[in-house]
Amino acid sequence: MAQVTLERVEQPALPEVGPHRGGFWRIVREVALLAALFGVYNLGRFLSAEHSGSAFKHAHELIRWEAWLGLPSEATLQHHALQVDGLARAANLFYAGVHFPLTAAVLLWLMIRRPAEYGKARWALASLTGLALIGHMFFPLAPPRMMPGWVDTGVLLGQSVYGPSTHSGVANQFAAMPSLHVGWALMVAVFLIRATRSRWRWLWIAHPVLTFTVVVVTANHYWLDGLVAIALAVPLLVIFDSSASARTRNGSRSSTTLAAAAPMSNHSPISSSRP
Repeated sequence: MAQVTLERVEQPALPEVGPHRGGFWRIVREVALLAALFGVYNLGRFLSAEHSGSAFKHAHELIRWEAWLGLPSEATLQHHALQVDGLARAANLFYAGVHFPLTAAVLLWLMIRRPAEYGKARWALASLTGLALIGHMFFPLAPPRMMPGWVDTGVLLGQSVYGPSTHSGVANQFAAMPSLHVGWALMVAVFLIRATRSRWRWLWIAHPVLTFTVVVVTANHYWLDGLVAIALAVPLLVIFDSSASARTRNGSRSSTTLAAAAPMSNHSPISSSRP
């Protein structure tokens, strides 16, 4: 009669890694990667900055396109906003102080607290930035604040992050199409809605709405700048979320298959012996 015995299989010892050391170096690597991507993006912006002639030509063309599409006048909206005391000053502060710091803070939080979501967020954001760089290089665009009919609220109130002329400051002022302010804001809202479970998480959709309003009121972007950014961001959010979900499902199936096949291997903990 066959006798079945159970043999204990010793798990191989894993090298001990300090819980904080591994996480620290992971954060350092990710920050370095993001800094490199941002550096490449800024280099491309500088390379595309010497196209003032085509930038103003494109601006006139875009204004005609918006009129043909029946979009409301940004200049009229800005005129009404300037009648509200303190609104333009608050919009300038939001434009200068929220865009990059909030995006960086959300990425850092995802990296530490939601690493699975961070991977999707990182590549979606990097892809959008890369596509925006192509747009800035091949379609330089003068922002509304440089066009007749608009007011540069930053210069007017002494809050400009660019300076009084097209050659002042360190940023390429003709990188208006598409609007990364709007694109990044939409992605940040989606990242946080996906990564949290609070019933209040849907309020994050106010961030891209407010950002879109701010860039128009401050005359830094046109309607089409933001709409194009949204049109690019939405499929990227779907693509990277779907690809990550597919990898997770495939990994789960592989683990299940290996677990089911384990008793059939030569190293099975169940062995049969005869007396």
